[in-house]
Parts: sequence; structure tokens; C-alpha cells
Amino acid sequence: MQDLIGLTPVTTPENEERLAALAREIWEGYWPPLIGEDQTRYMVENFQSLDAIRRDIAEHAYEYWFVCAADDGRIVGYTGGRVEPETNRFFISKIYLKPEERGKHFASAIVRFYTELCRSRGLDAMYLTVNKGNVLGIRAYEGNGFSTIDAVETDIGSGFVMDDYIMEKRVG
Repeated sequence: MQDLIGLTPVTTPENEERLAALAREIWEGYWPPLIGEDQTRYMVENFQSLDAIRRDIAEHAYEYWFVCAADDGRIVGYTGGRVEPETNRFFISKIYLKPEERGKHFASAIVRFYTELCRSRGLDAMYLTVNKGNVLGIRAYEGNGFSTIDAVETDIGSGFVMDDYIMEKRVG
């Protein structure tokens, strides 16, 4: 079966700017009902902004990709993460799709991409965090072989907390 997506690495300052704009668009369109307007703004500024993206790449070896539909090349979302040598896993920090692109199996295609990436790099597993209220995300990850291995509440500053499940998929 032909894959549904193509992935374009984010490797230029111009693409980093496009990524930050896309992140803001997706976050402002999805997260306020789940975590509120204030926390959405805070998280965009601290974790999805141009400065945050550049910091992640420079200081934490993050890799980012635009997710493009294979049929016409339109950008449907973005993804990113980094290898954790100490655990021999890939941390998937971000899988975000535009609202009109959800439910089209793009997330499954992204997981297949990461499965192959992990195998090619000799990693044992991949993992991610997902908001406990993100029922659609949890269902998608479970359907793609992830299982919940922990639950965490992380203080991210300014009185905000991320209330997440940690989900992992072994790739061996």
C-alpha cells in the first residue's frame, strides 16, 4: 500500500518560521477547549514558538518534519522529536495535524515513519506523552501499538501543569 504521507525535514530558518506559524495555527484551533486559552497561549510560546523550536534543535538535537499528504503535497501537520541515547528510545515530542486532516490515518502513517526510523537507527522503542483528556490521540496511539506505561503531572511553570500519560511502542 502506498503511504499516505511524505515528510519534509525542517532544516532552514525559513522552514523553522513556517513550522512555528503552523504550530500556532494548530494549537489555537485544537487545545483551548481541552486546556484553556491561557495554558494554550503559554504552551505555544514556551514549547511551539520559533524560539522554542530553534532551542530544541540547537540544544536538544530535536528533528522536525512537515507532514505532507502524498496525493497533492499539501502540508497536513508536523512532527518532531529526538533520540534519547541513554534509554535507546526515540522521544516523539510532537504529532500535530490540522483539524480538517484528522481522521484520515495520517497519524498512523507518522507512527510507521517513526517505527522505521527507530529500526534504522537501532533503537529499541519510541515513546510520547499524551494529554489525559485527548481521547482521540490516545485511541490513535493505542490503535498503532502504543501502550500506557506511566501517568505524570508535570509542572511547566506559571501555575500550569501537563497531565499526561506516557505511552510507548517497542520496535524490536
